[in-house]
Parts: sequence; C-alpha cells; structure tokens
Amino acid sequence: MIEISTSQTVRDLEGIITLQKKNLRADLSPEEIEQQGFVTVSHTLDDLEKMHQHEPNIIAKDGERVIAYVLGMTEQSKNDIPRLVEMYESFDHIQYHGKSVAEYQYIVVGQVCVDKDYRGKGLFDQCYQAYKNFFEDKFEFAITEIATINLRSMKAHERIGFKTIDTYTDQMSTEWNVVVWDWR
Repeated sequence: MIEISTSQTVRDLEGIITLQKKNLRADLSPEEIEQQGFVTVSHTLDDLEKMHQHEPNIIAKDGERVIAYVLGMTEQSKNDIPRLVEMYESFDHIQYHGKSVAEYQYIVVGQVCVDKDYRGKGLFDQCYQAYKNFFEDKFEFAITEIATINLRSMKAHERIGFKTIDTYTDQMSTEWNVVVWDWR
C-alpha cells in the first residue's frame, strides 16, 4: 500500500538517496533523459539531514521503500549547503509581480522524483498536493529550477500549476526555467 507522508527517519532520507541515484542525469542514456526526465543534483545523507532540520520532505512509500519524493529547502538550507548559495542569490534578481523573489516567503522544491515503476499513476500530483497542504500556511509559493531539456518535468510541473517566471543559461550552457507555484 502506498502512503504519502513527511520524511521522519534517517532510513527515509536514505531511501530518497537510493531513488535519486537511479535517476541522475549523469547515469542515464540520452533516450532515458528525453523520455523519462532526470534529476541533476546528487545529495549526500549529510545534505538531507541538514535540510531536514529546517523542514521535512514529502515522500511516498510502498511498504518501507521510498518510491517518490519532493524535497523542501528553506533559505536556511543555503547556509548549510554551499552549492545552493548561487541559486538563492539569483532570486534577488528575479522579479515576480513587481517584487524581487527574495522579498517573499517561499520554499524551494529541492528536487522531485518518482520511481520509474510508479510513473503515470498520479503519484507526482499526489505528492505535490501533499507538499502544498503541508507548506502553504508558512509560504506564499513554491519555486524551483527545471532544465529546459527536461521536457517531462516541465510538462508535469506546468500541469499542476507552476509558471515560468525567468529563464537563464548556466556556466555549463544548460538553460534553466525558474518556475513558481503560487499558493495565494
């Protein structure tokens, strides 16, 4: 039976890492990347434990196995994980409804992933609904970055309500879309 909840234990965080490793862009074929999507960042257990001190993640489990997750990162995570500093600082320069993104109370979707065997069954939407239900009283919106070439992820995020508010190209020539899911 599939259960959606917040991450509670180290075992839950280890389950996130196990699923993440199966879906890293660097380890997938070009066909898998195009058809199934991918995740970009490989988190360590230490990274996830630091993020979890501020906010839990939304996970879906089939028995004890993590089969989907949506990571929650707050601005405090920026100080714990140095590679996040650039992303958070970029928000200072992105305008949303006439204000800098940094002027809002927001949560960053650190990553989202659904196990290949469970895709196409509504789990992505269910996990995001649980994410919204958990965080909407504390934050005005969720924000994340999606590589333009990750078409499956872009379409799925647009389907549930994310809107592109900025696009940029990084130092590796990857184009990214900054997307917001406004909860107000």
